[in-house]
Amino acid sequence: MSTAPTDDLVGELLDGRYRVIERLADGGMATVYLALDTRLDREVALKVMRAHLAQDATFRSRFHREARSAARLSHPGVVAVYDQGEDDGLMFLAMEYVPGQTLREVIDTEGALTPRAALDIMVPVLDALAAAHHAGIIHRDIKPENVILREDGAVKVADFGLARAVTSQTVTSSSGLLLGTVAYLSPEQVERGIADARSDVYAAGLVFFEMLTGSKAFDGDTAINVAYQHVHNGAPRLRSRSPESPEILDELVAAATSLDPDGRPADAAAFATLMRTARRELTADELDDRPSAVDAAASTITRTTALPVQRPIPSPNPAYAGPSLRDQVRGAPPATAGLPARTARTVPPRTRRRAVWPWILVIVSAAIASATAWFFIAGPGAPTIVPAVVGKPVVAAEATMRTQHLAPTRQDGFSESVAKGLVISTTPKANAEVRRGTTVTLVVSKGPERYVVPTLAGVGLDEAKTQITGANLVVGKVTETFSEDVPSGQVIASDPKAGVQSKRGTSVALTVSKGQKPISVENFTGKPFDAAKAALEKAGLVVEEGGPRENSDTVPKDSIIRQDPAGGTLFKGDKVSVVVSDGPVLVAVPGGLIGKQFNEVKGILGGLGFKVTERQAIPGINFGTVQGLNPGEGDQVPKGSEIVVTTV
Repeated sequence: MSTAPTDDLVGELLDGRYRVIERLADGGMATVYLALDTRLDREVALKVMRAHLAQDATFRSRFHREARSAARLSHPGVVAVYDQGEDDGLMFLAMEYVPGQTLREVIDTEGALTPRAALDIMVPVLDALAAAHHAGIIHRDIKPENVILREDGAVKVADFGLARAVTSQTVTSSSGLLLGTVAYLSPEQVERGIADARSDVYAAGLVFFEMLTGSKAFDGDTAINVAYQHVHNGAPRLRSRSPESPEILDELVAAATSLDPDGRPADAAAFATLMRTARRELTADELDDRPSAVDAAASTITRTTALPVQRPIPSPNPAYAGPSLRDQVRGAPPATAGLPARTARTVPPRTRRRAVWPWILVIVSAAIASATAWFFIAGPGAPTIVPAVVGKPVVAAEATMRTQHLAPTRQDGFSESVAKGLVISTTPKANAEVRRGTTVTLVVSKGPERYVVPTLAGVGLDEAKTQITGANLVVGKVTETFSEDVPSGQVIASDPKAGVQSKRGTSVALTVSKGQKPISVENFTGKPFDAAKAALEKAGLVVEEGGPRENSDTVPKDSIIRQDPAGGTLFKGDKVSVVVSDGPVLVAVPGGLIGKQFNEVKGILGGLGFKVTERQAIPGINFGTVQGLNPGEGDQVPKGSEIVVTTV
C-alpha cells in the first residue's frame, strides 16, 4: 500500500497505548493508520472512524457491539480485530496489520487474471466469509479493496464487523450514506436495505467477475445509475465480456449474481463448494488461459471510484471549504465565518382572539409528536436488538427475548452438535435490529436425529425395503447367499443390525436368502463304502444302507454295489441309500478227493462250479491218481475259483 502524507494524528498516542506511525489509506468511513501497540510491542492497523459516524448514537452502540463480535471471529483468512476504543471523541479499531497489496491494486496492475489465479484468491475469501456466516456475521461490503494479498501469498478479508456495525439497514438516517461500494451492492441492499449471507455471495460473484474480466460488472456516470442497474438490469454474463471464458465459470458467476437471492448459493460455504467443483472440471489449459481482451463496449466503460453513494447535502455557503482533516476526524464543528446572516422580519401584530389557534395547533402537534416519539423510541415501535442466545437453554433464551421486548416462539429441530434443549439458531438472527414485539423463532435442539433400524430378519425383501424407507433410512447393498434355515427371498441379516440408532439417510445393507445350497451327488458305485460314506456326509448328506449286504462276483466286499440317487443334486440333510457288497459266494472244497482218479475228482469239482486244472507231479509218468489240491480240501473259496489238482 502507498502511504499518504502525514497528518495531525501521526506521532500521537491514542488511548494511552497506540502510537500512530503513518497514514496508510483513506476511505468513506475511516482513515487507516499504521500504529505501534506499545503494550504488546507489535504493529497494528488503526482504523479511525469519521466524525459524522462517531457522533451518531446508534452507530456508536452498534460499533461497540459489532466490534466485539468481529473480535471473536477467529479464522486465518480474516484480518483479526484486536481491540476497539475511544479517545477524546475518536472511535477506532485496532486490527491485524497485513503488509501486501489489495486485490484492487492487483487488478489495476495486472488486469484480467487467469481462472486459476482468480480461484486461488476467491476460494480463501469464501472460506473466510463462510466462517463469518457460520458465526452469524454478514460482511455487507465485499469488494477488491477489502481483500488483501499478503506478501507470503496468504489471502485476507478485512473490515468484518465494521460494515455491519454501521447499521443493520443499508441507509442510515444520521449519515445519509448508502454504505458499501455501490458497484458491489446486492439488489436487496439497494432496494430494501436488507442483507444476509446471500448478499455477500452476490458481491463475491461480482468481485470474481472483475478478476476474470479486469473490469467492474456495473459502472456508470453516477452512483444512482449504478444502483439502478443492480435492481433492474441484473449482472452481465461473464461471457458477454470475455467470450473465451469457460462455460462453467460463466454459470458460476450467473448463479452468484442472481437478482433473486433464492437463486444464489445459500452462503459462502456453498459458493466455495461450487468453486472447488468448477476447478476440478476445468482443464489445465482452461485454468491458465488469461483472457486476451474484453468486449469493446466493456473496455469503454469509465470506472467509478470506490466511494460510497453520498446523498446530496446542500452546503450553506459554496465558498466554505469545510473543516480540516483533523477536525473531520475529531468531530469539531465547522467554523461559521462567511455564512450569510439571517435577515430579520417583522411579525405584524394580531388580536388575542386570533393568536389562540396557533397555540392550540402547536399543542396538538406537540402531543402528536410526543406520542409518535414515544411509539418509536420507547413504545411498541421502538427498535431493539435480537440477543445472542444460541447454545443457551430454551427457558433462559425465552426469558432473554422477553427482556428485550421480543416475542419468542419455539420450533424444534435436530442437531448433531447442539445438545438437546439448547437453542440451535434464531430467526431473525442475533444482533439484527427489529421492532419491539417482533416474533423471534427459537430453533431448539431435539438432539441428534436418529432412527432405529427395524427388525428385518425373516421378512421378505420388498417388505424390508418398505420398512427401511419408512424409518427415514436408505436401502443399501443387497447380497444374496444360500441359507439352510431361511427360506428363499427372505432377509437373513441387516447391517447396521436391528435396533441400532442411525442417522437419517443411513444406508442399510441386506443379506437375503437364496434358499438351501444344492449339493452335487457323486456316484460311488464300486468304491469302498467307508470312503463313500465319509465323502457324502462331509457334503451334508445322510448315508444309509438300503438293505442287507449282497454277494457279488464283480464288486469287492465292503464296496458299493448300488447307490440311490447315483447322481444329480440334493440338499443338506437329504438321504443317499446304498447296497454294500458282501463279496462273491464261497464254496467249500470237498474232502476225500485224495487218492481218487482225476476224472472223478474233476467231475465233482466241476459240479460245484470250480474250474479244474491238472498238474502232473512227474511229467511223462502219470497214473491219474489225485495226490493233492490247491486250494486244499475244506477251504472256502469263491464259486468259480480255479482248483489245481496234482496227479501221479
